[in-house]
Amino acid sequence: MSMNTVRTIDNLVPVRHILVSVSDKNGLESLIPELIRLCPEVKILSTGGTYKKIGDILGDKASGVLTPVSEYTGQPETQGGLVKTLDFKIYLGLLTETYNDAHQGDLGRTGAVPIDMVIVNLYPFQQTVAQPDATVESARGNIDIGGPCMIRAAAKNFIRVAPVVDPVDYSLILDELRSTRGQTTLETRAMLAKKAFAHTAGYDQAITEYLRSCSIDEIKQAYPDIR
Repeated sequence: MSMNTVRTIDNLVPVRHILVSVSDKNGLESLIPELIRLCPEVKILSTGGTYKKIGDILGDKASGVLTPVSEYTGQPETQGGLVKTLDFKIYLGLLTETYNDAHQGDLGRTGAVPIDMVIVNLYPFQQTVAQPDATVESARGNIDIGGPCMIRAAAKNFIRVAPVVDPVDYSLILDELRSTRGQTTLETRAMLAKKAFAHTAGYDQAITEYLRSCSIDEIKQAYPDIR
């Protein structure tokens, strides 16, 4: 398999499609309406509780702006939200390169859209295992799969996509969109990519350390009905 070598990119990328899926929903009340004001043509894809939260924030204004990921992909979420965003159309939208004719053809063939910004933070694994009543099963259930995949895909494609993993950066994003008329800069996308990879690396390290601390007896005790 040959690797694409990209030479032509845009410094300024208009924000037209955003994917939002967050565990920590703090700050959405100020972020989402301002994003829409600064990027009037923006469309938002979202999942589960985040979709409901954004719908509540926007009220009647959600129509034509907010779409559930399941409607976009044509695949319903699995029970318990186990699989929501692991879909070809999502990752094509995250990884596609602007000046790659084959990628643009794939977008047209599948009806996918380029996703220009990903706002994602992860299931609270560290907080879960820090609880005195934490179990192996509660820890396992709070290992995020789709979130890190989306973050890594967006961060890999920082030449076009802005990966936003920390609510602290919401004001920075809005300030940039104000100064650029709804566009992100390469400088900011690269900075966010560095932060995104550090975020997923720390998350994986926390999981690794927790599992290393668990004996096989502890694991067995979490599942009394082993068959």
